[in-house]
Amino acid sequence: MDRDASHSAGEAVLDDARADGFVSREPGIPAPHSPVMAWNEWDPLEEVIVGSLDGATIPTHHLTVIFNLPRAAQPFYRFASGFRYPGFMKKLAQKELDNFIRILAGEGVKIRRPDTIDFSKKYRAPRWSSRGFCVACPRDPYLVIGDEIIESPMCWRSRYFEGDAYRSLFKEYFRAGARWTSAPRPQLTDELYNYDYRVPNLKAGEPMQFTVNEFEPVFDAADFVRCGRDIFVTRSNVTNLMGIEWLRRHLGSGFRVHEIESRCPQPMHIDSSFMPLAPGKVLVNPDYIDVEKLPAVLKKWDVLVAPRPDPVEGFMSKISMCSPWTSINVLAIDEKKIVVDQSQPTLIKALKDWGFDPIPAPFLSYGPFGGSFHCATLDVRRRGTLKSYF
Repeated sequence: MDRDASHSAGEAVLDDARADGFVSREPGIPAPHSPVMAWNEWDPLEEVIVGSLDGATIPTHHLTVIFNLPRAAQPFYRFASGFRYPGFMKKLAQKELDNFIRILAGEGVKIRRPDTIDFSKKYRAPRWSSRGFCVACPRDPYLVIGDEIIESPMCWRSRYFEGDAYRSLFKEYFRAGARWTSAPRPQLTDELYNYDYRVPNLKAGEPMQFTVNEFEPVFDAADFVRCGRDIFVTRSNVTNLMGIEWLRRHLGSGFRVHEIESRCPQPMHIDSSFMPLAPGKVLVNPDYIDVEKLPAVLKKWDVLVAPRPDPVEGFMSKISMCSPWTSINVLAIDEKKIVVDQSQPTLIKALKDWGFDPIPAPFLSYGPFGGSFHCATLDVRRRGTLKSYF
């Protein structure tokens, strides 16, 4: 084929791609009209993926699961490992989830949902096997930065195929111009896990330990929060240093990734420790974060020290996968409106005193499925532009 014929053939292929909605552009340059666009945690929320309880299965027993649970809840998850969640638990959580969706829809937010997957089916890799978990928390496997959806290399074997439930949505977003990236697929072999792990007694001065080592890059997206060109992360039982470094290199010089040291003996997910709410304002859990050791870039920000969680009662709170500090796992609809659990009147008052407009909603029954409002959502589009806030 001569050069002119080859060029014509190439142009024809490009024309077909454009007709199908695929548009070429330089790497790292956001598509101007992408349906996916979010740079921080507080710009006005326009579209969001909300988790689902369909097909929910209690995750297969593994040290990365058990050692990230409150001690009181561990016996239940050991005993019920691999079984479907009881119907009454799903019913209670679904009622609260439906109410949360109504609140978001009432604020003009477009709601998207993952597909239904049966997570009770067993699957096998060459050196391990597992059943699934659920898609209650889309914040964990995906990170949206600008017009890019980044798939996390999660270390829970029970979450290996969780992404199947989001494929149809992401293909739609990709066809419309969004970028769609996956971190290196982890092997999740025994070499990754510290099977001699024990929860450290940090008060007694024991060194920090983690359930995962540096065998390969792993991270949960929920260990990162976005403040424009600055990304904050905690190393945890599901996010290792290799995972943090992979994201830092992937994002490149246009972003700064700051590590925040956690004092939680079982660290997992930054959004119950450090939660940016608006430009210049961040909510901090004083039990897990030493305010004096925050990155220097935060010196000019208002560090809002969260009040201790109000005590809660009931069976669902006793078997929650989460610590009481998911009280600060709130979702900002914009710079003022924040969805917060109604069981936390002290925090609600504090948010009002700080100039926010809290929207109380019940959500304690969602805890056994993995999180609260921030965990239960993945913000696909927020109305705003990329800025540096520091």
